[in-house]
Amino acid sequence: MTEKEKMLRHMLYDANYDEELFRERIAAKELCHRFNLLSPSDTQGQRDILRQLLGKTGEHFTITAPFWCDYGCNIELGRNFYANHNLVILDCAKVRFGDNIFIAPNCGFYTAGHPIDAERRNKGLEYAYPITIGDNVWIGGGVQVMPGVTIGSNVVIGAGSVVVKNIPDNCVAVGNPCRVIRPITDADRNTCFDREDLYGTSF
Repeated sequence: MTEKEKMLRHMLYDANYDEELFRERIAAKELCHRFNLLSPSDTQGQRDILRQLLGKTGEHFTITAPFWCDYGCNIELGRNFYANHNLVILDCAKVRFGDNIFIAPNCGFYTAGHPIDAERRNKGLEYAYPITIGDNVWIGGGVQVMPGVTIGSNVVIGAGSVVVKNIPDNCVAVGNPCRVIRPITDADRNTCFDREDLYGTSF
């Protein structure tokens, strides 16, 4: 079994010293580099590179440079995807986004992890568990999503959250570790934005 096959089967694999995976990462990062150097007005050039880089793109997608990923081919975007500056996706496993996704600046989605014990970690071994994001999700600024997490549909993740466990549908979740604060209800259609409206508490 190759190291790539181990990676895709969520087994421990050699991430640092395998030539096949190294070549694929370099190819992806070359495309990221080209993307990040384009003029902000060259929206067609940006879309062309992203279509070449990513595994799937839906109708209407925008990623605002800079953007970095490991392989690109494991990233799948639904319709109406928007990500602001400094998005990082370590896509050693699948990272799937549903429709109508808003991602604020400085967010990371990390499928990759390392053994806790130093002996195996120092050999360059790691694992990768997939990340899945549902439909109609807003990810606030600076959110970090960890390996194996599923975020449901119609969810708001508050800024600065570290998401280490699954988040159900129809809720606002925030914190480190991220936890559900309250449900999203029909009453949210009638409120103006402030922190108490969003998080259900005053600061």
